[in-house]
Amino acid sequence: MPVLHRSLWMVLPVVAMCGTSVAFGHGEDADHEHPPADAAAVTDAVRVGKGEATYESVPNWCQLPEGRSQLGATHGGIVVDNEGLIYFSMDSGENGILVYTPEGEPVKGIAPGMTGIHGMTLREEDGEEFIYAAHLAGKRVVKLTLDGEIVWSIDGAPTESGKYDDPNQYNPTSVAVAPNGAIFVADGYGTQWIHQFDADREYVRSFGGPGSEPGKFQTCHGIAIDARDGEPKLLVADRENRRLQHFDLEGNFLAVITTGLRRPCSVSIRGDKVAIAELAGRVAVIDSTNKVISVLGDNPDEGQRANFGVPPAQWKEAVFTAPHGVSYDADGNLYVMDWNRSGRISRLNHVQD
Repeated sequence: MPVLHRSLWMVLPVVAMCGTSVAFGHGEDADHEHPPADAAAVTDAVRVGKGEATYESVPNWCQLPEGRSQLGATHGGIVVDNEGLIYFSMDSGENGILVYTPEGEPVKGIAPGMTGIHGMTLREEDGEEFIYAAHLAGKRVVKLTLDGEIVWSIDGAPTESGKYDDPNQYNPTSVAVAPNGAIFVADGYGTQWIHQFDADREYVRSFGGPGSEPGKFQTCHGIAIDARDGEPKLLVADRENRRLQHFDLEGNFLAVITTGLRRPCSVSIRGDKVAIAELAGRVAVIDSTNKVISVLGDNPDEGQRANFGVPPAQWKEAVFTAPHGVSYDADGNLYVMDWNRSGRISRLNHVQD
Protein backbone atom coordinates (compact mmCIF):
# COMPACT_ATOMS: atom_id res chain seq x y z
CA MET A 1 0.00 0.00 0.00
CA PRO A 2 1.29 3.50 -0.76
CA VAL A 3 2.76 5.51 2.08
CA LEU A 4 1.10 8.88 2.68
CA HIS A 5 3.37 11.65 1.45
CA ARG A 6 5.27 13.11 4.36
CA SER A 7 5.16 16.74 3.22
CA LEU A 8 1.37 16.73 2.97
CA TRP A 9 0.93 15.71 6.58
CA MET A 10 3.45 18.27 7.73
CA VAL A 11 1.42 21.06 6.10
CA LEU A 12 -2.17 20.09 6.68
CA PRO A 13 -3.45 19.19 10.14
CA VAL A 14 -6.54 16.99 10.07
CA VAL A 15 -9.53 16.57 12.33
CA ALA A 16 -11.65 13.40 12.21
CA MET A 17 -15.40 13.74 12.55
CA CYS A 18 -17.49 10.57 12.39
CA GLY A 19 -16.00 9.06 9.28
CA THR A 20 -15.01 12.24 7.47
CA SER A 21 -11.90 14.39 7.51
CA VAL A 22 -11.49 18.12 7.17
CA ALA A 23 -8.18 19.88 6.46
CA PHE A 24 -7.28 23.08 8.27
CA GLY A 25 -4.60 25.60 7.30
CA HIS A 26 -2.19 27.42 9.55
CA GLY A 27 -3.75 30.86 9.12
CA GLU A 28 -5.23 33.15 11.71
CA ASP A 29 -8.58 31.36 11.62
CA ALA A 30 -7.13 27.97 12.58
CA ASP A 31 -7.95 27.01 16.18
CA HIS A 32 -5.03 25.04 17.61
CA GLU A 33 -5.98 25.40 21.27
CA HIS A 34 -9.50 23.96 21.52
CA PRO A 35 -10.44 20.58 20.06
CA PRO A 36 -13.86 20.16 18.42
CA ALA A 37 -16.76 18.60 20.27
CA ASP A 38 -15.67 15.03 19.50
CA ALA A 39 -12.29 15.86 21.11
CA ALA A 40 -10.20 14.94 18.06
CA ALA A 41 -7.09 17.14 18.07
CA VAL A 42 -6.02 19.54 15.32
CA THR A 43 -2.35 18.57 15.05
CA ASP A 44 0.67 18.19 12.81
CA ALA A 45 2.39 14.92 12.04
CA VAL A 46 5.13 14.11 14.52
CA ARG A 47 8.35 12.21 13.83
CA VAL A 48 9.42 9.64 16.45
CA GLY A 49 12.13 7.03 16.88
CA LYS A 50 15.60 7.06 15.39
CA GLY A 51 17.78 5.48 12.74
CA GLU A 52 16.19 2.76 10.65
CA ALA A 53 13.27 2.64 13.10
CA THR A 54 12.09 6.22 12.53
CA TYR A 55 8.39 6.87 12.00
CA GLU A 56 6.00 9.71 11.37
CA SER A 57 2.48 9.83 12.76
CA VAL A 58 -0.67 10.14 10.64
CA PRO A 59 -2.89 12.58 12.57
CA ASN A 60 -6.35 11.26 13.40
CA TRP A 61 -5.84 8.21 11.23
CA CYS A 62 -8.78 6.20 12.63
CA GLN A 63 -11.99 7.74 11.32
CA LEU A 64 -15.06 7.03 13.40
CA PRO A 65 -17.74 4.64 12.13
CA GLU A 66 -20.94 6.41 11.12
CA GLY A 67 -23.11 7.36 14.07
CA ARG A 68 -20.40 7.01 16.72
CA SER A 69 -19.03 9.89 18.78
CA GLN A 70 -16.14 7.66 19.90
CA LEU A 71 -14.67 4.37 18.77
CA GLY A 72 -15.41 2.39 21.94
CA ALA A 73 -13.17 0.56 24.38
CA THR A 74 -10.02 -0.97 22.90
CA HIS A 75 -8.31 -3.83 24.75
CA GLY A 76 -7.13 -6.35 22.23
CA GLY A 77 -4.95 -6.75 19.17
CA ILE A 78 -4.33 -5.75 15.56
CA VAL A 79 -3.50 -7.74 12.41
CA VAL A 80 -3.03 -6.68 8.78
CA ASP A 81 -4.01 -8.94 5.87
CA ASN A 82 -2.26 -9.42 2.53
CA GLU A 83 -4.40 -6.72 0.92
CA GLY A 84 -3.42 -4.21 3.57
CA LEU A 85 -6.74 -4.16 5.43
CA ILE A 86 -6.42 -3.61 9.19
CA TYR A 87 -8.38 -5.74 11.68
CA PHE A 88 -8.60 -4.73 15.34
CA SER A 89 -10.63 -6.19 18.16
CA MET A 90 -13.15 -4.30 20.29
CA ASP A 91 -14.45 -4.55 23.83
CA SER A 92 -17.74 -2.82 23.02
CA GLY A 93 -20.27 -2.56 20.20
CA GLU A 94 -22.02 -5.14 18.07
CA ASN A 95 -18.94 -6.68 16.46
CA GLY A 96 -15.83 -8.22 17.93
CA ILE A 97 -13.55 -6.92 15.16
CA LEU A 98 -13.58 -3.76 13.05
CA VAL A 99 -11.97 -3.68 9.59
CA TYR A 100 -10.33 -0.52 8.22
CA THR A 101 -8.56 0.60 5.06
CA PRO A 102 -4.93 1.74 5.19
CA GLU A 103 -6.26 5.27 4.83
CA GLY A 104 -8.11 4.93 8.13
CA GLU A 105 -11.64 4.53 6.79
CA PRO A 106 -14.00 1.96 8.33
CA VAL A 107 -14.98 -0.91 6.02
CA LYS A 108 -17.13 -3.21 8.13
CA GLY A 109 -17.57 -4.97 11.44
CA ILE A 110 -17.16 -8.75 11.68
CA ALA A 111 -17.48 -11.44 14.36
CA PRO A 112 -20.87 -10.23 15.66
CA GLY A 113 -21.45 -10.83 19.34
CA MET A 114 -17.77 -11.59 19.95
CA THR A 115 -16.53 -8.51 21.77
CA GLY A 116 -13.76 -9.25 24.23
CA ILE A 117 -11.28 -10.76 21.76
CA HIS A 118 -7.78 -10.18 23.15
CA GLY A 119 -4.68 -11.27 21.20
CA MET A 120 -4.91 -12.20 17.51
CA THR A 121 -2.63 -13.61 14.85
CA LEU A 122 -3.20 -13.95 11.12
CA ARG A 123 -2.11 -17.06 9.20
CA GLU A 124 -2.29 -18.00 5.52
CA GLU A 125 -3.28 -21.60 4.79
CA ASP A 126 -3.50 -22.92 1.22
CA GLY A 127 -3.90 -19.41 -0.13
CA GLU A 128 -6.59 -18.32 2.35
CA GLU A 129 -6.01 -16.14 5.38
CA PHE A 130 -7.47 -16.87 8.80
CA ILE A 131 -7.52 -15.02 12.12
CA TYR A 132 -6.66 -17.03 15.22
CA ALA A 133 -7.92 -15.22 18.31
CA ALA A 134 -7.87 -15.60 22.07
CA HIS A 135 -11.47 -14.78 22.94
CA LEU A 136 -10.92 -13.71 26.52
CA ALA A 137 -14.58 -12.99 27.21
CA GLY A 138 -15.56 -16.46 25.98
CA LYS A 139 -12.64 -18.34 27.62
CA ARG A 140 -11.81 -19.97 24.31
CA VAL A 141 -9.61 -19.84 21.23
CA VAL A 142 -11.26 -19.41 17.84
CA LYS A 143 -10.23 -19.67 14.22
CA LEU A 144 -12.09 -17.15 12.05
CA THR A 145 -12.36 -16.43 8.36
CA LEU A 146 -11.67 -12.84 7.31
CA ASP A 147 -15.44 -12.39 7.27
CA GLY A 148 -15.58 -13.31 10.95
CA GLU A 149 -17.13 -16.75 10.57
CA ILE A 150 -16.02 -19.32 13.16
CA VAL A 151 -14.17 -22.26 11.61
CA TRP A 152 -13.58 -23.98 14.96
CA SER A 153 -13.06 -23.22 18.62
CA ILE A 154 -11.16 -24.69 21.55
CA ASP A 155 -13.57 -24.07 24.39
CA GLY A 156 -12.69 -23.67 28.03
CA ALA A 157 -9.68 -24.55 30.14
CA PRO A 158 -7.55 -27.55 29.13
CA THR A 159 -8.37 -29.43 32.31
CA GLU A 160 -6.34 -32.43 31.12
CA SER A 161 -3.27 -30.30 31.81
CA GLY A 162 -3.82 -30.68 35.56
CA LYS A 163 -3.21 -26.95 36.04
CA TYR A 164 -6.72 -25.95 37.09
CA ASP A 165 -8.56 -26.45 40.34
CA ASP A 166 -11.37 -24.38 38.84
CA PRO A 167 -11.92 -23.96 35.06
CA ASN A 168 -12.83 -20.32 35.72
CA GLN A 169 -9.16 -19.69 36.44
CA TYR A 170 -8.56 -19.88 32.68
CA ASN A 171 -8.31 -16.48 30.97
CA PRO A 172 -6.50 -16.77 27.61
CA THR A 173 -4.83 -13.64 26.28
CA SER A 174 -2.87 -14.68 23.19
CA VAL A 175 -2.45 -17.37 20.57
CA ALA A 176 0.33 -18.30 18.13
CA VAL A 177 0.52 -20.95 15.42
CA ALA A 178 3.75 -22.73 14.46
CA PRO A 179 4.67 -23.61 10.86
CA ASN A 180 3.57 -27.22 11.49
CA GLY A 181 0.13 -26.06 12.69
CA ALA A 182 0.81 -26.47 16.41
CA ILE A 183 -1.27 -24.02 18.44
CA PHE A 184 0.07 -22.22 21.50
CA VAL A 185 -2.30 -20.47 23.92
CA ALA A 186 -1.12 -18.15 26.71
CA ASP A 187 -3.22 -18.10 29.88
CA GLY A 188 -1.90 -14.64 30.63
CA TYR A 189 -4.71 -13.43 32.87
CA GLY A 190 -5.03 -16.80 34.55
CA THR A 191 -2.57 -19.41 35.77
CA GLN A 192 0.50 -18.28 33.75
CA TRP A 193 0.84 -21.51 31.80
CA ILE A 194 1.23 -21.72 28.03
CA HIS A 195 -0.72 -24.63 26.58
CA GLN A 196 0.24 -26.40 23.37
CA PHE A 197 -2.17 -28.21 21.06
CA ASP A 198 -1.40 -30.08 17.85
CA ALA A 199 -2.78 -29.14 14.45
CA ASP A 200 -5.88 -31.24 15.20
CA ARG A 201 -6.46 -29.26 18.42
CA GLU A 202 -5.48 -32.15 20.68
CA TYR A 203 -3.81 -31.15 23.93
CA VAL A 204 -0.03 -31.80 23.96
CA ARG A 205 1.64 -30.09 26.93
CA SER A 206 1.84 -27.07 29.20
CA PHE A 207 4.94 -25.09 30.15
CA GLY A 208 5.97 -22.02 32.08
CA GLY A 209 3.90 -21.34 35.17
CA PRO A 210 4.04 -18.47 37.65
CA GLY A 211 7.33 -17.01 38.85
CA SER A 212 10.13 -14.57 38.14
CA GLU A 213 12.96 -16.97 37.38
CA PRO A 214 13.88 -17.66 33.73
CA GLY A 215 11.23 -19.80 32.04
CA LYS A 216 8.48 -18.61 34.38
CA PHE A 217 5.96 -15.83 33.91
CA GLN A 218 4.21 -12.98 35.61
CA THR A 219 1.50 -12.34 33.01
CA CYS A 220 2.47 -14.18 29.83
CA HIS A 221 0.42 -11.60 28.00
CA GLY A 222 1.43 -11.94 24.35
CA ILE A 223 3.06 -14.67 22.25
CA ALA A 224 4.29 -14.98 18.66
CA ILE A 225 6.36 -17.26 16.45
CA ASP A 226 9.82 -15.76 15.97
CA ALA A 227 11.77 -17.15 13.01
CA ARG A 228 14.20 -14.28 12.55
CA ASP A 229 17.25 -16.55 12.74
CA GLY A 230 15.68 -19.24 10.56
CA GLU A 231 14.68 -21.52 13.45
CA PRO A 232 11.08 -20.91 14.63
CA LYS A 233 10.78 -20.22 18.36
CA LEU A 234 8.01 -19.08 20.63
CA LEU A 235 8.49 -15.47 21.74
CA VAL A 236 6.71 -14.58 24.99
CA ALA A 237 5.98 -11.05 26.22
CA ASP A 238 6.34 -11.67 29.96
CA ARG A 239 4.65 -8.44 30.98
CA GLU A 240 5.12 -8.00 34.71
CA ASN A 241 8.62 -9.45 34.59
CA ARG A 242 9.21 -6.74 31.96
CA ARG A 243 11.04 -9.01 29.56
CA LEU A 244 10.87 -11.18 26.43
CA GLN A 245 11.63 -14.90 26.55
CA HIS A 246 12.30 -17.57 23.91
CA PHE A 247 11.12 -21.20 24.03
CA ASP A 248 11.51 -23.93 21.45
CA LEU A 249 8.43 -25.47 19.88
CA GLU A 250 8.49 -28.33 22.41
CA GLY A 251 8.10 -25.85 25.25
CA ASN A 252 11.71 -25.92 26.44
CA PHE A 253 13.07 -22.67 27.82
CA LEU A 254 15.86 -21.19 25.70
CA ALA A 255 16.69 -17.68 26.86
CA VAL A 256 15.59 -14.35 28.27
CA ILE A 257 16.35 -12.17 25.25
CA THR A 258 15.37 -8.62 26.29
CA THR A 259 14.95 -7.11 29.75
CA GLY A 260 14.08 -3.73 31.24
CA LEU A 261 10.99 -3.21 29.12
CA ARG A 262 7.95 -1.20 30.19
CA ARG A 263 5.37 -3.95 30.68
CA PRO A 264 5.45 -5.58 27.21
CA CYS A 265 1.99 -6.65 26.03
CA SER A 266 2.36 -7.85 22.45
CA VAL A 267 4.81 -7.97 19.55
CA SER A 268 4.88 -7.76 15.77
CA ILE A 269 7.79 -9.14 13.76
CA ARG A 270 9.04 -7.91 10.36
CA GLY A 271 12.40 -8.89 8.96
CA ASP A 272 14.92 -8.79 11.80
CA LYS A 273 12.95 -6.22 13.81
CA VAL A 274 10.37 -6.71 16.56
CA ALA A 275 7.98 -3.93 17.57
CA ILE A 276 6.82 -4.23 21.18
CA ALA A 277 3.68 -2.61 22.57
CA GLU A 278 4.58 -1.59 26.13
CA LEU A 279 1.63 -0.84 28.39
CA ALA A 280 3.54 1.84 30.31
CA GLY A 281 3.33 4.40 27.55
CA ARG A 282 5.61 3.57 24.64
CA VAL A 283 6.46 1.22 21.76
CA ALA A 284 9.99 -0.22 21.59
CA VAL A 285 11.78 -1.73 18.60
CA ILE A 286 14.51 -4.37 18.95
CA ASP A 287 16.90 -5.61 16.27
CA SER A 288 18.42 -8.99 15.44
CA THR A 289 20.56 -8.82 18.61
CA ASN A 290 17.38 -8.24 20.67
CA LYS A 291 18.61 -4.83 21.83
CA VAL A 292 16.27 -1.83 21.91
CA ILE A 293 17.30 0.42 19.02
CA SER A 294 14.38 2.86 19.04
CA VAL A 295 11.44 3.92 21.20
CA LEU A 296 8.25 5.46 19.82
CA GLY A 297 5.64 7.65 21.46
CA ASP A 298 7.28 7.66 24.90
CA ASN A 299 4.83 9.31 27.29
CA PRO A 300 6.56 11.63 29.81
CA ASP A 301 3.40 11.81 31.97
CA GLU A 302 3.59 8.83 34.31
CA GLY A 303 -0.03 9.41 35.30
CA GLN A 304 -1.14 8.61 31.77
CA ARG A 305 0.96 5.46 31.37
CA ALA A 306 -1.11 2.26 31.52
CA ASN A 307 -4.17 4.41 32.23
CA PHE A 308 -7.38 3.13 30.65
CA GLY A 309 -9.27 6.35 31.35
CA VAL A 310 -7.21 9.02 29.57
CA PRO A 311 -9.85 11.04 27.63
CA PRO A 312 -9.35 12.07 23.99
CA ALA A 313 -8.98 15.72 24.95
CA GLN A 314 -5.74 14.81 26.76
CA TRP A 315 -4.20 12.72 23.97
CA LYS A 316 -1.10 14.12 22.27
CA GLU A 317 -0.08 13.33 18.74
CA ALA A 318 2.35 10.37 18.60
CA VAL A 319 2.44 10.07 22.38
CA PHE A 320 0.94 6.80 23.60
CA THR A 321 -0.88 6.17 26.86
CA ALA A 322 -1.13 2.38 27.11
CA PRO A 323 0.03 0.46 24.01
CA HIS A 324 -1.61 -2.96 24.04
CA GLY A 325 -1.62 -4.15 20.42
CA VAL A 326 0.82 -3.52 17.59
CA SER A 327 1.22 -4.66 13.98
CA TYR A 328 3.49 -3.98 11.06
CA ASP A 329 2.07 -3.81 7.56
CA ALA A 330 3.90 -5.02 4.45
CA ASP A 331 5.65 -1.66 4.00
CA GLY A 332 6.91 -1.49 7.56
CA ASN A 333 4.36 1.02 8.82
CA LEU A 334 3.04 0.43 12.33
CA TYR A 335 -0.47 0.33 13.78
CA VAL A 336 -0.76 0.75 17.54
CA MET A 337 -3.74 0.12 19.82
CA ASP A 338 -3.88 1.89 23.16
CA TRP A 339 -5.81 0.24 25.98
CA ASN A 340 -8.36 3.03 26.29
CA ARG A 341 -11.94 3.57 27.38
CA SER A 342 -12.79 5.76 24.38
CA GLY A 343 -10.81 3.68 21.88
CA ARG A 344 -7.57 4.70 20.19
CA ILE A 345 -5.81 3.27 17.13
CA SER A 346 -2.79 5.06 15.63
CA ARG A 347 -0.80 4.72 12.44
CA LEU A 348 2.92 5.51 12.19
CA ASN A 349 4.47 5.67 8.71
CA HIS A 350 7.93 4.23 8.35
CA VAL A 351 10.34 6.96 7.28
CA GLN A 352 12.65 5.75 4.51
CA ASP A 353 15.40 8.33 4.01
